[in-house]
Amino acid sequence: MMGPRAKRFFHRWFSSGLSITFMNSTARRENIRNIAIIAHVDHGKTTLVDAMLKQTEAARNLDQMGERILDSMDQERERGITIRAKNASIVYNGVKINIVDTPGHADFGGEVERTLRMADGVLLLVDAKEGPMPQTKFVLRKALELGLNAIVVVNKIDKPDADPDEAVNKTFDLFAHLNATHEQLDFQIVYASAIAGTATLDLATPGTDLKPLFNTILASVPAPEVNTAESLQMLVLALMYDNYKGKMGIGKISAGRIAKGQPVAEISVDGVITKGKVTDIMIYEGLKQVPVEMAEAGEIVAVAGLPVIAIGETIADADQPKQLPPVEVDQPTVQMTFGVSTSPFAGREGKLVTSRQIHARLMKELETNVALRVAPTDSDNAFLVSGRGELHLAVLIEQMRREGFELQVSQPQVIMHEQDGKKMEPYELVTIDVPAEYQGIIIEECGARKGIMLGIDTTPTGELHIEYDMPTRGVIGLKSALMTKCRGQAIVNHLFNKYEPFQPDLLNANAHGSLIAFEHGASTGYALDNAQQRGTLFIGPGVEVYAGMVVGQNSRDEDMEINVCKEKKLTNMRSKASDDAILLAPPKLMSLELALEYIGPDEFVEVTPQSIRIRKRTLDANERKRASKT
Repeated sequence: MMGPRAKRFFHRWFSSGLSITFMNSTARRENIRNIAIIAHVDHGKTTLVDAMLKQTEAARNLDQMGERILDSMDQERERGITIRAKNASIVYNGVKINIVDTPGHADFGGEVERTLRMADGVLLLVDAKEGPMPQTKFVLRKALELGLNAIVVVNKIDKPDADPDEAVNKTFDLFAHLNATHEQLDFQIVYASAIAGTATLDLATPGTDLKPLFNTILASVPAPEVNTAESLQMLVLALMYDNYKGKMGIGKISAGRIAKGQPVAEISVDGVITKGKVTDIMIYEGLKQVPVEMAEAGEIVAVAGLPVIAIGETIADADQPKQLPPVEVDQPTVQMTFGVSTSPFAGREGKLVTSRQIHARLMKELETNVALRVAPTDSDNAFLVSGRGELHLAVLIEQMRREGFELQVSQPQVIMHEQDGKKMEPYELVTIDVPAEYQGIIIEECGARKGIMLGIDTTPTGELHIEYDMPTRGVIGLKSALMTKCRGQAIVNHLFNKYEPFQPDLLNANAHGSLIAFEHGASTGYALDNAQQRGTLFIGPGVEVYAGMVVGQNSRDEDMEINVCKEKKLTNMRSKASDDAILLAPPKLMSLELALEYIGPDEFVEVTPQSIRIRKRTLDANERKRASKT
């Protein structure tokens, strides 16, 4: 196999006679660089930003802020992933470097697609052990489509099983697979350990700090173009709210300059022009935003004074308004209904329970979540919400329950398309890393879900790396199924790939039978001891339940009503104290993601600030039986 240095030498030699560089008369702001950091989940983006901020002393109390400084949301810190793109800046050798930390998961691709428009170059982080992963392909494709050049940062070179050269080879192959230009293929390579805060251009020379990375950014990322003679143009790519300044639009000034008090035109996505006036301008300094009187093209700014500003709109000169192309975002692939809770326990734990409150919250989310869609349904108490994946919608549901909402959500359904009279469904690229002894289980489960194996490799640690092309319907519930069958040792990643003809043979990849509570009351150890013989329980003793609530998964693919509230009667021969001898298996605690993967078409997930319950759509057992016969 050709090594990374040989590959790059061959490419430079081959392309040198074909490329011609034309000088652009447009000036550039050499004291600014705008970069976005992109990578697969958990490859070290936010950790690298931490080190960059600390080594340039971007703020005084960075050491007291802990790890993953930019992960400000509670869910980001709990899940260990970036959900919302963040802005920051550092200063190195007199040059201001604006940084955009982007999510690594494709479910939050809407954040990636819009924030990349702020950047003039990207840092692509690749794990030295794992190499490029499915999400790496997604974020890199978006950057290359925008014509951005990349600096490849091979991170975690201090891992025991790291293979930096192989990671670079695979990255080069990925660039070529994504039809990168000759200039994009000629990327610079930096070897780093983000957690140690070191970088080097040569593996033979260990790094001591991040100066090699900073110098590479200044040398390789082009300075933003500046044309102050043109009229103002700025595309709004993010929003923020300030208690004193109101709603603010964030974006990079593409042309001209903007000043405090300046009259401007707000151009909506459909071309409607509204006049306004700039009341405040903020730029990024470290982790903070500071007010300025004026900013020029090339700078990333936040602008206040336009109360109805939205993502994708253009802020332009009031006298010569010129619209910029709006943000293009991939369409959603999964949808579910968000509705008012009709549970017998509704209103006990939440404060926001009405359809009006749920609708208002969803409309507010649409302002910043550009990949989300909300549509009405036949019922006034439910709304059809579409997103880029289960995780995309699960994060929204989790955020709503933490804000005090009570709601019930349906099973995730894939969104079908019609093409040339044929029904098309989304397919995803699925990668699974698992110990070799579970190979048969993986092949059996993925085959039942109509997955087509694309390749199988053995990693240096002896694990298997398997790739599948699988319908999204088959992907739903796959992770929880493999986690159970592989005893928690399977690592599953998936990424939307394409639309293919509908698979009629894949009827229900997630078929199951549920154990359903027979009556209202509190569960008892005596009743659960009998119930656990029927399957896996989701609750323990002393839990309040209602008729129609799902309390476990049946070992057979059929629903079964059980009484989990039954108490052992006191007699002359026995006492209730003998219950102490009962041994109950620990219940399977259903998180929100597991519950969404588990439920079937006739079930809901009931979400409250304190509880996550699974229930049948129809609570009455007799009505369910009558409905099943029709």
